Amino acid sequence: MNADVIPVAIINPDASADSLEAKQPYIDNGVERAGKEGYFSREYMHKEWDRLWTRSWLIAGVTADLEKVGDYFLFNIGDESIIVKQTEEGVRAFYNVCSHRGSRLLSEERGHRKVIVCPFHSWSFNNDGSLRRITDEETFRPEVVAHRPGLKAVHCEVLAGIIFINMCEGDAPPLAEAIGLPEGYLEAYRIDRMRVVRHVRSEWGANWKVGVEAFYESYHLHAVHPETRGVMGDLNVQYDLYPNGASRMIVPLGQPSPRIADQSTVNEGLKAMLKDAGIDPTGFDGTAADVRRTIQQAKRERSERLGLEYERFADGQLSDSWATGIFPNVQIGCHPEAVFLMRFIPHETDPERFYYDTMTLMLPAEDPDYCPPDWMGLPESTDVTGAVRPATEHYTLEEDPQLGLVLSQDASLLPVVQQGMRSRGFEGQLWGEQEQRLRHFHVELERRLVAP
Repeated sequence: MNADVIPVAIINPDASADSLEAKQPYIDNGVERAGKEGYFSREYMHKEWDRLWTRSWLIAGVTADLEKVGDYFLFNIGDESIIVKQTEEGVRAFYNVCSHRGSRLLSEERGHRKVIVCPFHSWSFNNDGSLRRITDEETFRPEVVAHRPGLKAVHCEVLAGIIFINMCEGDAPPLAEAIGLPEGYLEAYRIDRMRVVRHVRSEWGANWKVGVEAFYESYHLHAVHPETRGVMGDLNVQYDLYPNGASRMIVPLGQPSPRIADQSTVNEGLKAMLKDAGIDPTGFDGTAADVRRTIQQAKRERSERLGLEYERFADGQLSDSWATGIFPNVQIGCHPEAVFLMRFIPHETDPERFYYDTMTLMLPAEDPDYCPPDWMGLPESTDVTGAVRPATEHYTLEEDPQLGLVLSQDASLLPVVQQGMRSRGFEGQLWGEQEQRLRHFHVELERRLVAP
């Protein structure tokens, strides 16, 4: 392959090979054109359910939502509902179904229950999922209930404050290996100490893979999000591919796009980034080329003042977006102050719809300028202290989820992409090297779908 056609932006050429910032070796995933039937076909949708969703480690939620023994939340995907709860032995997961007649047990998306009582016949189950009581047990022949039918468990593991479940029968692959990211990658952000400050679940008019693909590349920024050109180095992006479909792109923030001519003026967007880092932009006498480094230095000073221990981060992590993909349906926008956890969840029945489920989590700190990046779209009225877990906001396809300008632009565009892909004039996707994460994703997807 001609290396001249491969964007090989390296954020820090001096990063050691064992650094989390180091550029990963290039993976050649081929040049084949991807088919399009998987974006519309119900048969393909059913295959994904049988061979992907029920056999993969899926992010169900975060430990911040399970502070006390008895706390629970529901993770709903497809026809399944999973109870994820804090037990005396740690976080565990169970199918949200009574072992007696199959009734759903819980309907509230989060709450506190040390005892779960079935609404149908009032069978009850202990916090660890074991059977507590059978109503009128004396009317059952002993052979029917001799196995003491408790709740059926789901594989469940926790990593870096993130809760994963796997619905496969038998043994599940080790989570740490299945994720594919280097050891310590997610742990550095201390997500286990963060608090949910906003949770939105909105319905979008496209296949879930269209959602993943839109957020796995920065190639579209100049066209769909032109206002980002003043603050994002969209052509200076480092792309890295990891095992099992994992990937990331490091998007430099605090610098103008190479696509624009003016590389020196400190525009309004850069001034806002300086202010977020605790710098008064009116007193800043540098150029646009100095902003990114100045932000990094200011955050180091803030860390020393507040005891945030940012020495665990490379300089680039203090300023840039480490957009990290975990197969099959997650992207995490990683920043020291906050992470933006995105899940692209398939619709129950329609392959041309999906749920865009986003959590904004913040690490608490006492600083008036301390805030998540503006692109996360938090409304001004948001309580960022994390003192109270906000209710999940639900939006239908027809409603505006108020996700901020950048994400609203994506929500408007994706149905246009979905509709266009149906055309006889479209024969399948052609991916460039700025879209190498998409090809990496699809290679892993197809591997899973053909597995026995």
